[in-house]
Amino acid sequence: MAVYTEVTDEALRAFLADYEIGDLLAFRGIAEGVENSNYALRTTQGDFVLTLYEKRVDPAELPYFLGLMEHLARAGLACPTPVRGRDGAALRELAGRPAAICTFLEGVWPRRVRPEHLAPLGGALARLHAASGDFAATRPNALGPAGWAPLLEACRGRGDEVQPGLMAELDRHLTEILAAWPAPGALPVGQIHADMFPDNVFFLADAEGRPRVSGVIDFYFACTDLLAYDIAVCLNAWCFEPDGAFNLTKARAMVQAYQALRPLTEAEGAALPVLCRGAAIRFLLTRLYDWTHTPADALVTRKDPLEYLRKLRFFAQVETPGAIGV
Repeated sequence: MAVYTEVTDEALRAFLADYEIGDLLAFRGIAEGVENSNYALRTTQGDFVLTLYEKRVDPAELPYFLGLMEHLARAGLACPTPVRGRDGAALRELAGRPAAICTFLEGVWPRRVRPEHLAPLGGALARLHAASGDFAATRPNALGPAGWAPLLEACRGRGDEVQPGLMAELDRHLTEILAAWPAPGALPVGQIHADMFPDNVFFLADAEGRPRVSGVIDFYFACTDLLAYDIAVCLNAWCFEPDGAFNLTKARAMVQAYQALRPLTEAEGAALPVLCRGAAIRFLLTRLYDWTHTPADALVTRKDPLEYLRKLRFFAQVETPGAIGV
């Protein structure tokens, strides 16, 4: 479910009059995604995506997100490019919501992650970090370490309903993670995607039939943070099998492809196990918050927080970076 705000034909045609992208031929809601309302547009000039930003997105942060996407696209990264209107503005309003149109990307995201997806993923992540190196704007990571304890407290009243003893276990994990977290200035910082899950990366086949990344989407958690933390997010999101086992072959393929373009510093490699624990608890806590605060009959599908408890436990047992592919 990803259409929360309905748009009438008349309102859309009036909105498109501010652009030079041709005449509207068709539009439909896009079912995937959970944060915003998305529509696929087809005009006489091609395909586009219209996004209406819902209440969970701070309108004051939209210039950062749109500016980063525009910057990355100019640098050659395949990502949605905001379309500017006749007045030069990329951000406007539709149906009472901030709204923007971006270019459409060909490709499909992998419903089943195969080992051959991981090297293209690592290369794309390294190119993203390199391309954003001279992007001047910054945005703090609201879901970084400073935000985890408040999230945990917000879940305390009902967290043990998900699994008995869960809150005490998370208290212990969080204390250990924060104690081992890299000190400010210890690791390279830059613009990161922070949510590079399989459904945010599109692939097409190359001339030999191998998957190549055709686009990276959904930059609405992007922020300024540790570059290696983005790798940790990907290790969590891409390198576990459906049975919960960590796939070291996938992890090595991703990390090696990343390092071929941007070698990790020694400190980054050493810190990656705790960064992986941090990424695991971040996604566990946001899922747990949604699980305990979203009505069971809501239109949004709640995701199982215990999936990330299993990942958190795995990374808590990692003793060397080599065990996770570094």
